[in-house]
Amino acid sequence: MPESSPETHVIDFRAAEQLLAARDPRGAIQLLDSVITAHPENTAARLLRARAFFLAAQLRPAELEFQIVLEREPDNAFAHFALGRTLERADRSEEALRHFRLAAALEPRPEFIEAARFARETGNGEHDPGDPDHEAE
Repeated sequence: MPESSPETHVIDFRAAEQLLAARDPRGAIQLLDSVITAHPENTAARLLRARAFFLAAQLRPAELEFQIVLEREPDNAFAHFALGRTLERADRSEEALRHFRLAAALEPRPEFIEAARFARETGNGEHDPGDPDHEAE
């Protein structure tokens, strides 16, 4: 196996983006593990891995990664929204609502506002207007 370098980590990150776009979250996670091991401070890689965990239905690892991103970037509206979706899928609607509200307050995008409004009105996680990976770009 070739030695890891900053260049190979960039290539792995870009390949993981492509795998996620192709709906292969497990493949993306494998590539991102080595990137994050080498660069644990890389928030973009952690956010991408969190999205991959979410799409692979690995909710606890997704939650932990989104929390790490938010510790570093508390004003990251997308990370709040995606953490809200993760908590919603885990049947933790009250916790999700807090993150939906923060996302909508930080960046009033229609999908963030809708999630905050819907979660508040219903108090459950039945509605899923989209998963977080569609909102990342």
